Amino acid sequence: MEILADAATLALYTTDASNYRHVPKGVVLPRSVDEVIEAVAACRRAGLPVIARGGGTSVAGNSCGPGVVIDTSRHLGGVLDLDPEARTARVSPGTVLDDLQRLAAPHGLRFGPDPSTHSRCTIGGMIGNNACGSHSVAWGRTVDVVRELDVLLYDGTRLTVGPTSPSEVDARAAEPGTGGRVFSELRALVRDNLALLRTELSSFSRRVSGYGLEHLLPENGFDVAKALVGSEGTCVTVLEATVSLARLPERKVLAVLGFESDIAAADAVPAILPWSPLTVEGVDADLVALLEPGRADGLPPGGAWLFVEMADPDQARGLIDGLRGALTGSALLDDAAAQKRLWRIREEGAGLATRLAGGEEAWPGWEDAAVPPERLGAYLREFKQLMREHGRKSVVYGHYGEGCLHLRLDFDLLSPRGIAGFRSFLEEAADLVAAHGGSLSGEHGDGQARSELLSRMYSPEILALFARFKGIFDPAGMMNPGILVNPRPVDADLRVRRAPLELEDVTALAYPEDQGSFGQAMRRCVGVGKCRNTTGAGVMCPSYRATREEKHSTRGRAHLLAEMVNGELITDGWHSEEVAEALDLCLSCKGCLSDCPVDVDMATYKAEFLHQHHKGRIRPASHYSMGWLPVWLRAASFAPRLANTLSRRFSGLLKKFGGIAPERDLPTFATAPFTRRRADLKRWATGSRPVVLWPDSFNNYLTPDVLDAAAEVLTAAGYDVVLPDRGVCCGLTWVSTGQLDVAKNVLRRTLSVLEPYLRSGYLVAGLEPSCTALFRGDLPALLPGDPVAELLAERTRTFAELVEDSPLEFRSLDVEALSQVHCHQHAVLGFDADEAAMRAAGIHNSTMDSGCCGLAGNFGFERGHYDVSVACAEDRMLPAIRAAAEGTEVVADGFSCRTQIEQLDGRRALHLAELLRRALP
Repeated sequence: MEILADAATLALYTTDASNYRHVPKGVVLPRSVDEVIEAVAACRRAGLPVIARGGGTSVAGNSCGPGVVIDTSRHLGGVLDLDPEARTARVSPGTVLDDLQRLAAPHGLRFGPDPSTHSRCTIGGMIGNNACGSHSVAWGRTVDVVRELDVLLYDGTRLTVGPTSPSEVDARAAEPGTGGRVFSELRALVRDNLALLRTELSSFSRRVSGYGLEHLLPENGFDVAKALVGSEGTCVTVLEATVSLARLPERKVLAVLGFESDIAAADAVPAILPWSPLTVEGVDADLVALLEPGRADGLPPGGAWLFVEMADPDQARGLIDGLRGALTGSALLDDAAAQKRLWRIREEGAGLATRLAGGEEAWPGWEDAAVPPERLGAYLREFKQLMREHGRKSVVYGHYGEGCLHLRLDFDLLSPRGIAGFRSFLEEAADLVAAHGGSLSGEHGDGQARSELLSRMYSPEILALFARFKGIFDPAGMMNPGILVNPRPVDADLRVRRAPLELEDVTALAYPEDQGSFGQAMRRCVGVGKCRNTTGAGVMCPSYRATREEKHSTRGRAHLLAEMVNGELITDGWHSEEVAEALDLCLSCKGCLSDCPVDVDMATYKAEFLHQHHKGRIRPASHYSMGWLPVWLRAASFAPRLANTLSRRFSGLLKKFGGIAPERDLPTFATAPFTRRRADLKRWATGSRPVVLWPDSFNNYLTPDVLDAAAEVLTAAGYDVVLPDRGVCCGLTWVSTGQLDVAKNVLRRTLSVLEPYLRSGYLVAGLEPSCTALFRGDLPALLPGDPVAELLAERTRTFAELVEDSPLEFRSLDVEALSQVHCHQHAVLGFDADEAAMRAAGIHNSTMDSGCCGLAGNFGFERGHYDVSVACAEDRMLPAIRAAAEGTEVVADGFSCRTQIEQLDGRRALHLAELLRRALP
């Protein structure tokens, strides 16, 4: 069992995906049920509260608190048993939902509830919050699928609970000890309050707020397991769960319905539900406006949309016909890939909505209230009026089919006046929901965000029963205290902080997307945890996929940086060793920039931190060896044979003093750099399509044949190819090692060289994706307001983009290819043009969803990183390459990717330019 109480670990667990922050007393990562029991016993002996935690994706503040956090997601996951005949599964609490879905799918089964965090949320957390998701309109909430729970009380009593017949209730109540007392007191609670339980706890499907005491009624089977679902860790610790599985439909179609507004979409819901949809999910135009260009392709015209999934295509067509008069447009999608692309819009809403179209920060707090679906339109009208009265804005999305809306509002949580307005708004919103017969929480639980407001929804008598129910299981009040019963204030313990001036005023980068503020950039991560996905598509986050440690996730690093801003746990600011250790395994792959729904850019934050951390201090050896690599490559180019001989003969010493991993082979210098071999290209263009071929250091000094191939292809494509008349560099290696002052100087010199070309209309052709991405993406942060930098960003093209934008006709190669997309290309540049160029040349390409190659520039060469670098490559890329048919060409434009493939697999990968040269007429 791991028991951790160091500052870094405490900082990682101070918050979840909510507005709240609590410093835990310690963190336990149990490896077995016995270790959970042992941990709770230790807490009991020490008089410490217990806070249960799964994936930490709760937006209500119910998985962070001032106690000992027991995190089951690290080690205590896994499906213990799956019975296809009975359609049940027995799972550990730390089981990630998608892991269960993968095992159930071959049997035609699935776990019904599916929140948007399905790739990282745990079953234990779903039980704690009574999670629902998009398919609950058809397959119910978590409470509807829980059959039995194995639970642990704070006093050490272990119980197995589920539906209980009257005779069994009597028998269990007669047992000695805590178990007998629990059943005796639960029986009395129900017997004494039958009328109240039947009248006030409605059957409204999304009533998640409070405790589910209605499940203890005799007509509901006195189901103690269901009564504990949604108790948010305030009563018991879940050790194991048995759940039922739903039968997958043989076919699914997606009807995308456009409406004039979100209110019009809400008004249409009652007419849709009789068609027995599997989902009725909604997004509005404001959310769609936050997407990158092209992401919303396929949406019909409208100001809001409902995604209605159905099992019968004919029914879907009938639904569309029946609503024709209310629709602004519609689309019926039968293709799974097209459905998945549009579903991604809805799934990433929790992250996208944290920044509004104008750049304002938006926060949870009133995140998932629900009303009966027939009241949804009326509620939404009044709610939007309430927002206008308070001067608040929000995008609107959510589970329209069950009347549950997700809203993140632009609360001011940084000033006393703003926090007072936050409280006032929540109180009025709670009254509005109660007036419509709704629930303050529709699926995420009450947590600190709503527990204090329960008195606006429930009578004092019901609140007293809630307290009595908790007391039966937790008389000492040590299970997640301050939640549901005796609640903490909704406006206390807020995690949002301004960065102190000593941090903010010295930053070297401009943060143009965050109003120039490092502190605001640190508030981007709200904890939705998509970076903790270990099996799905995308690049983010390779080091977490390799280590499964929270501090190596994008979220973990962002939380540590936020705690550095806070200054309570991490007190030494830029000199923090805790932050330095967490960032050490960040590959600077920029996967988070594209894959994180809130565009966290950890590579940029790492560069800033390294710059500040090492300012005026001796740096790691690798910063001098690989950070200054362009200088050493240029020096070696004057005597490459001698340099290669010395590199081979003294490789051990060079690696030792250069901070280079001993397992790595040092690269071989080319006999002459491309810029020297083709000095004839250092001229002024005479043709009509002038292009500066960017001679990046990697290709120029190590693989000049790539530049040679590109020059040949671009010339054949009608471009007049030239080289800069003087040496240039993008400064990438200095950026990645945090030597930002040097990087800026290098860039300024480069811009002075390029300025005449740029002002004369030349384009710049980039072959190395990391250099090209720096020009297209990072220049505004490095050199804000520089007009030549803006011109360079505007004029830079990838090699494939230039080929695509030319009349060049290739001969067909008729070869199979497997492409590894460089991380920076994935994050900043895109790969569509590359795929189009390969199709035009008769290259039958498969683009790997392979994530990061693991070398990532200097990262994989640095001492201490080799094992993680290899693990990243083995995650997806190398297995895909080994599985490729004989004769398949491996394409990788990144020098790092080609090097990793050659050093770990022995195969030579090609740059696209080398492959296309073969297809020239």
